[in-house]
Amino acid sequence: MYKKLALLLLVTVSFLNFATAQADRWQQRIDYKIKAALDVKTNIVKGTEDIVYNNNSTDTLKKVYFHLYWNAFQPNSTMDTRSRELGKVTFVNRRGDTTADWDGRVKDRIQKLTPSEIGYQQVSQIIIAGKQQKLIQHETILEVQLTQAIAPKSSIKMSLVFEAQVPKQIRRAGRDNAEGVRFSMSQWYPKMVEYDYQGWNANQYVAREFYGVWGNYDVTLQLDKNYTVAATGVLQNPNAVPNKEGLKTWNFKGNNIHDFMWAADDHYKHLSKQVRPNLTLHVYYKEKGGAEDSAWANVLWAAEKVLPYMEKKFGAYPYPQYSFVQGGDGGMEYAMATLLKGPGLGTAFHEWMHTWYQHILGTNESLFAWMDEGFTSYAEEDITHYYNLNIAASSPYISESAKKRLLVSNEKAKSQFVQNANYGGYIALAKSGLEEPLTTHADHFNTNYAYSNAAYSKGGTFLGVLGYVMGEAKRDELLLNYYNTWKFKHPNANDFIRVAEKTSGLQLQWLKEYWVNSTKTIDYGLNDIQVGNNTAVISIQRIGKLPMPLEVLVTYKDGTSELHYIPLDLMLGNKTPETTLNTIIHPACKWAQPTYTFETSKPISALKSIEIDPSQRMPDINRTNNKLEIPN
Repeated sequence: MYKKLALLLLVTVSFLNFATAQADRWQQRIDYKIKAALDVKTNIVKGTEDIVYNNNSTDTLKKVYFHLYWNAFQPNSTMDTRSRELGKVTFVNRRGDTTADWDGRVKDRIQKLTPSEIGYQQVSQIIIAGKQQKLIQHETILEVQLTQAIAPKSSIKMSLVFEAQVPKQIRRAGRDNAEGVRFSMSQWYPKMVEYDYQGWNANQYVAREFYGVWGNYDVTLQLDKNYTVAATGVLQNPNAVPNKEGLKTWNFKGNNIHDFMWAADDHYKHLSKQVRPNLTLHVYYKEKGGAEDSAWANVLWAAEKVLPYMEKKFGAYPYPQYSFVQGGDGGMEYAMATLLKGPGLGTAFHEWMHTWYQHILGTNESLFAWMDEGFTSYAEEDITHYYNLNIAASSPYISESAKKRLLVSNEKAKSQFVQNANYGGYIALAKSGLEEPLTTHADHFNTNYAYSNAAYSKGGTFLGVLGYVMGEAKRDELLLNYYNTWKFKHPNANDFIRVAEKTSGLQLQWLKEYWVNSTKTIDYGLNDIQVGNNTAVISIQRIGKLPMPLEVLVTYKDGTSELHYIPLDLMLGNKTPETTLNTIIHPACKWAQPTYTFETSKPISALKSIEIDPSQRMPDINRTNNKLEIPN
């Protein structure tokens, strides 16, 4: 009784400590008021920005920087050069085919753009306190040398004038994409570079990911009246009428976001549904008729159905709207919206989940791409699995034949571990010889292959591994604690692992060091079985260099079984048993020892099989030596 009371008090105190602990890290703040006009004939955008920038740091800022993303879409830009150089690299893919490493969407296409097809962004002036600031352009980064420094805990007002040419669709943004969407307007405005505890994040636009300053956006767009505009934020003037020149003005507002995207087409079909008083979902697509239109309608239907599950697992969706917009070159996330090439639900779920890991938590994707893409990939598989098992069969937009196929695949899926795709991608990377540490800057991986499989697959696998190490219930609790602790605060890898430690009560820095900072792999095998004193003595060998806690399932000929749990000494604790199986907890294995020996409860003659990691949540790169079937 006293032990139970002490445990209850410990748990209560631990919960209160976690609940009251909040991350304390300053964040810069910005408010944009943007007015822009797009000429749909010349593809030229002209606009102004009135900005209020709050320097909440402890530093005096003598310069500020802006992103000019579209300057990447010019021959011989860094993006162009990098793409063509990576195209010279070849490797053997998982199908055994030799392939060039470049991004298939970019290849050498930028090199071939004509002057009327290139993208550009030009800032003609920035005025602060009535004074023109000195501007120095570094391709996709604009340096602004301030006439007066911005003191800590102060704000300034800036007025900016810009002009841009919408590039031919190459990567993410552009005009006339493969599906015929006229304008995909992402990275379209001069965007303030984020200044954080590591300084200015003035990364050239080479290939990868984004980072931004949270603030409020008030955006007014003017273009041809025949175009429908889909955008970040909430439309403020739905009843606006065209002017005498045939131009219509659209005004959108979005609060506490760090980017703004819009798209426009003269044949968009618009679907929407208010799914609760404070949230409306939208879908915009090029109407074609038939199955594809039904698939777009299903995106809206499915999004409403999975939202409660998403919020239960990953945290509340805080914004008043979300739009799934056809455009771009695949799938790409933006604040309150995503651009989608087509209506595939896996991609739609993935991009929506970026709202949590990119737009609410706001991890620096250049430095911690795996925390954004990887965690989002994990969530995508989890949500897709949930949708397929519980929701899809009731969709009014899926054919009966498709539903029958789904029922067959679902029976198989019920018995399989959810994270098959992420694990498979990571293990292929680990065996490829191309793997680099997750600490590698997203733009500086030696190959696109290594980046993609590291950021998406290895990052997603990490959450599966954490479920194995700390227990899946604790891992799920961790994801909510992480969201609630670090939302709107730009967390890094150590911030995440500290929440994991507080949630689990285990020491986990070792796992971060091995998984993130190295390319060491997991490989355990059955080593030896000896006769004990009415027991079997089983020896496990660590072949890989990444140590792990172990679970070994021993099954007997009489139909009984027992799970042997061997914690790792670096954890300084055990996870709570997750199964109703008879679980035997052994002393911790020392991380440096290459073998570990334990005894079963029955003699060797009673054994039917022995299996290391029966749940297959440990990404062992060679499972052929993990299981032994003993013949009768």
